[in-house]
Amino acid sequence: MGEAVDEVHAINGYDEHRAKECPEERKWYEEEIDDDLKLCYALNSVLHRGTSIYQEIALLDTKHFGKALVIDGKMQSSELDEFIYHESLIHPALLFHPNPRTVFIMGGGEGSAAREVLKHTTIQRVVMCDIDQEVVDFCRRYLTSNYEAFASDKLCLVINDAKAELEKREERYDVIVGDLADPVEGGPCYQLYTKSFYEQVLKPKLNHQGIFVTQAGPAGVLTHKEVFSSIYNTLKHVFKYVLAYTAHVPSFADTWGWVMASDHPFTLNAQQIDERIKERINGELLYLNGESLISSTTMNKSVHQSLLKETHVYTEEDARFIYGHGRACCA
Repeated sequence: MGEAVDEVHAINGYDEHRAKECPEERKWYEEEIDDDLKLCYALNSVLHRGTSIYQEIALLDTKHFGKALVIDGKMQSSELDEFIYHESLIHPALLFHPNPRTVFIMGGGEGSAAREVLKHTTIQRVVMCDIDQEVVDFCRRYLTSNYEAFASDKLCLVINDAKAELEKREERYDVIVGDLADPVEGGPCYQLYTKSFYEQVLKPKLNHQGIFVTQAGPAGVLTHKEVFSSIYNTLKHVFKYVLAYTAHVPSFADTWGWVMASDHPFTLNAQQIDERIKERINGELLYLNGESLISSTTMNKSVHQSLLKETHVYTEEDARFIYGHGRACCA
């Protein structure tokens, strides 16, 4: 995973699995974005480290973003701005749905996606399915903002592979959420981004007027062709209506992408979205409102053209990956 290193020796000579104790010099966490690109986050301390059979987990206290959850060297969320990612992941699909009552979350072990779902007054049942018990236990213990979500009697927590869990369940859902790790080589998560999975496993588990939404990786001008455009195009081969949208997430140092898909059109305008937020959601959203949601679906010219021209379809035999390498980690 990424390294916590001191300010003087930022590249060499440090154990990547342990922060060097050096109180006189500033410590840094390094995230390797590519062979020739790293992001550095100044640290106050490393609060906790753990290793499960699937992945390496760390909770860092960063100077700029507060507590940050890092899995397999990839920033998953930070205390300061995780609301941007999780509000964008959850609320658009639930607001566009006419009456969402049941939700299935693939992944989401930190509990933040479930927290946002449970803000909706129409919700009766949320199934959160994550493969890694240790990640769930870790997050339930250390991420205090999600205590209420984990304690909710509406939440059904399942430890299993999301694909296997969906295949064996007979019930259907109004919304299915992909809060998954990015597709990386060496792990089976990419299988949950494939056309066959969407078509044969996921779509049959949606109710009438059901909506699927997934995080879709980096979506910046320089990064959107890694997986974002391909996920969008793959879903277009399975659903009648597919809507991509983006937001800048500061701790990710990039624009991030999500994709919604349904066999029913997404027809709400900004005013109607605001009305549904007022009617359905307990508490205030920090990031999303009607105008920002609608505007997030407008891509810049470069990304827009790529989405129109993309031909790649995710399959088990022909997958795209972002930089990095997994340890058989999945939802």
